[in-house]
Amino acid sequence: MYRIRTYNQISEVGLNRFPADQFEVGPDVDEPDAYMLRSHKLHGEPITGQLLAVARAGAGVNNIPIDEYTHQGIVVFNTPGANANAVKELVTAALLLASRRILDGMNRVQELTDIADPEEMAKLLEKEKKQFAGSELVGKTLGVIGLGAIGSMVANMGLELGMKVAGFDPAMSIEAAWRLSSRVGKTDSIEALLQQSDFVSLHVPAIEQTRHLINSETLRRFKPGLKLLNFAREEIVDVDAVVSALDEGRLAAYITDFPVPVLLGRKDTLLFPHIGASTAEAEENCSIMAAEQLMDFLNNGNIVNSVNYPQTRMARDGGYRITFSNENVPRVLGAVLSVLAKHDINVIDLVNKSRGDMAYNIIDIESEPSAEIINGIASVEGVMHVREV
Repeated sequence: MYRIRTYNQISEVGLNRFPADQFEVGPDVDEPDAYMLRSHKLHGEPITGQLLAVARAGAGVNNIPIDEYTHQGIVVFNTPGANANAVKELVTAALLLASRRILDGMNRVQELTDIADPEEMAKLLEKEKKQFAGSELVGKTLGVIGLGAIGSMVANMGLELGMKVAGFDPAMSIEAAWRLSSRVGKTDSIEALLQQSDFVSLHVPAIEQTRHLINSETLRRFKPGLKLLNFAREEIVDVDAVVSALDEGRLAAYITDFPVPVLLGRKDTLLFPHIGASTAEAEENCSIMAAEQLMDFLNNGNIVNSVNYPQTRMARDGGYRITFSNENVPRVLGAVLSVLAKHDINVIDLVNKSRGDMAYNIIDIESEPSAEIINGIASVEGVMHVREV
C-alpha cells in the first residue's frame, strides 16, 4: 500500500480517486511515499528516505525545492491547465474593469446613503455618470506574453471580445499551437508586442529567466497609455519600475492578482487578492489531475506533467517493471542492460527519456528482479534512484 501525505485543503473530489485498498491518504500519514499539496512550503523540510514524488495541485512550484528533489530522484508534478479557465475568466473581468470605470461607479452609488427619494437618486446619478465613462475593448489590441494553457485561452477570449490579439512565446509547444486561434498574430519579440498593444497580459512561469521580465527597460518600450495585467506570478514584474512608470504617466494602469503595500491607495491600480484559481471547479480539476498523475507514477512508473523529469510513458504488457533515474551521460543505460544480461534477464520493452542533465527509464523484463539485480542497477555509476514497480 502506498502512503500519501496531504498538506493544505485538497478537494475531496481528487482524494476520493485513490482506491482505499491501495492508498493511505491524509495529513497525518507517516513515512509517506508521496506528498500532495497546494501552497505548503517544503523548503528546509527534511526529506524522508522513501519519498518518491510530490504533486502540486496547481501550476506554480515555487514552494518546492526542485533542484534538491531532482537529484534525489524525487519526481515533482504540477497540474498545468487545470485552473486555466478560472484564470481566463478573472482576466476577462480585469479587462472590463480596467477599460470601464465600473468599480468607481458602483462605489459612488453605495455612498448615497443620505438619499431616501429614488427619483432624487436617479437624477443625481444621471448628472454624475459622465465621470464614470470608459472605453470599449472592441478594436483594441491585447498582447499576450506566454501562450501556454492559460495564455492561449486568454488570447482566444480577446478575439471573442472583438479585440486584436498579438502573442509572444518563444517556447510555445505544439499542443499550445493547436489550442490557439489562427487569428492571433505572432510577434518576434516582447518589444514588438509592447509597442503595439493597448493591454498586455502576462502568462509565463516564474523561473530565473522570467524574473522581472517587465522592468524599467521594457516599460520604456510600452505604447503610451498601455494597461498591464499580471495574473501569472509576482516575480515577473519589477513593482518599483511599475510604480515609476505609473507616476510618470507612461503606464496607464497596473492590474494584478499579487498586491503589495506600495501599490495600495492608487487609483491607477486594480488589486486582486490572489484569487485567479479560486473557484470550486479549478480546485477540483487540480486535485483530480494531481491524484491521477500520482497514481499512474506510483503504480506504473509513468511520468506526465513533471516539472523536473521528462514525460515518460509505457503501456504495461506483462512482465515485471523497473524504473530508474540517472545523470544524462553516455553508457548508463548500456551498463544497466549489462546487469540484466549478466543475470539472463530478457527485456520485453523499454523507454528512455532525458531532460537537461537528467534521464528517466522504464524497463519491462520477463523475470522478477531479485534484490541482487536491483542493487546491481543502483550501483551503476550515474544511476540515482531505482524502483521495482
